[in-house]
Amino acid sequence: MMSEEQALEQNRQRSQSKVSKILKEFDNLNNCGLGLGDVRLTVIGRDGYRVSFDAHKWVLIEKSGFFREKLRDREKGVMHTVEISECDDVEVYLETLVLMYCDDLKKRLMGEEVYKVLALLKVSAAIMFDAGIMSCLEYLEAVPWSEDEEEKVIFHLSQLQLHDSATEVLQRVSTELSTSPRADDIFLKLLNGVLQAKDDKARREMKTVISRLFREDSSDHDNRLDVSKDTLYSLCHGCLSSLVLCLSEATCMDDTRHDRGGLMSEIAREAENLQWIVDILIDKQAADEFVKLWADQKELAVLHSKIPTIYRHEISKITAQLCIAIGRGQILVPKETRFSLLSTWLEALYEDFGWIRRACKSVDKKLVEDGLGRTILTLPLLQQQAIMLKWFDRFLNKGMTAPIFKAFEVWWRRAFIRQYAGEQDNSQLQITVCDYPN
Repeated sequence: MMSEEQALEQNRQRSQSKVSKILKEFDNLNNCGLGLGDVRLTVIGRDGYRVSFDAHKWVLIEKSGFFREKLRDREKGVMHTVEISECDDVEVYLETLVLMYCDDLKKRLMGEEVYKVLALLKVSAAIMFDAGIMSCLEYLEAVPWSEDEEEKVIFHLSQLQLHDSATEVLQRVSTELSTSPRADDIFLKLLNGVLQAKDDKARREMKTVISRLFREDSSDHDNRLDVSKDTLYSLCHGCLSSLVLCLSEATCMDDTRHDRGGLMSEIAREAENLQWIVDILIDKQAADEFVKLWADQKELAVLHSKIPTIYRHEISKITAQLCIAIGRGQILVPKETRFSLLSTWLEALYEDFGWIRRACKSVDKKLVEDGLGRTILTLPLLQQQAIMLKWFDRFLNKGMTAPIFKAFEVWWRRAFIRQYAGEQDNSQLQITVCDYPN
């Protein structure tokens, strides 16, 4: 394996080889009718590496504000000496000087990497080479960037403070969405577009992409525009209204109706849409209000019980989703809300659990069982007891229900073995102090 010193030496040799090629270009310029150079330029790198060559005073003065200031009042007809020290990259500095001699800077830059053009831009800005600055900016505006390159472009342009000159380059990353409400309008349009998509495969793929983007860089709260809670809850209300409407229509429909299958597909789709929005709310730690909202859906729960399980089990997955999040401590709501949630939807989850387990490969049944059990165990003991006794009877008589044995065992121990006494022990600890001779 190459050592660090060997790698540095190899890079140094590679750079010196490129510098030699650039110096040959200056020699060729001197032999192409421009005459001998009358300015001796010496460029010294931070590592002490130095290069000297002859350039033409009139080119430097015409193209560079820096050299114009240094050489304008110097005596004509004599050789001038200019030394540039502490140079970050000798090779890039020389290449920038070569650009001053080019008639077609765009052609010269063609095919260069973004990092190289940024380095050329930095030197051009330092020596006030306006044509070089504009050519580099035009190149950066035209070529695609990788995400790493994008960060470098933004960083360098902000450091160079080129102001209006850099505006066009940064248009692909800058935004006019200076306020959150304007961004929220776009988020609403995007999310609504996904929810209303006609192609099921495309809808699911886009849900995955958008969920990942919402999770991305979630720690950087200062520099991001995020979807508002109000927007997400407005979408939740829309999905709930659609579900109530679809289920109402489904309960009034007989089996001979030819469009029954389409309506049932609509129910499943609206339930999936709601699951997706709830996932986003959970990720954003904003789902507490939805628990109460879901617990209050008494009408929906009644309608749910009137249609076949094969069509409705996606709705029960929302309850499972909330129980998993509550069981993990991702949603914090009062015990009254937790009990209301289970009072409204627990029977439906029991009824549909078999279908959820068989039909939904994406659902981890152990997560559902653990989440449901933990949610029940957060309730006061008497409420736990009522739920557990009802589950016990149901499991023995019907079998097909959520097997929450672990929670049942915990409740049993709390109720019969490790009974907590609310009264404190008033006995006082007796302390005896004895003195012993040394």
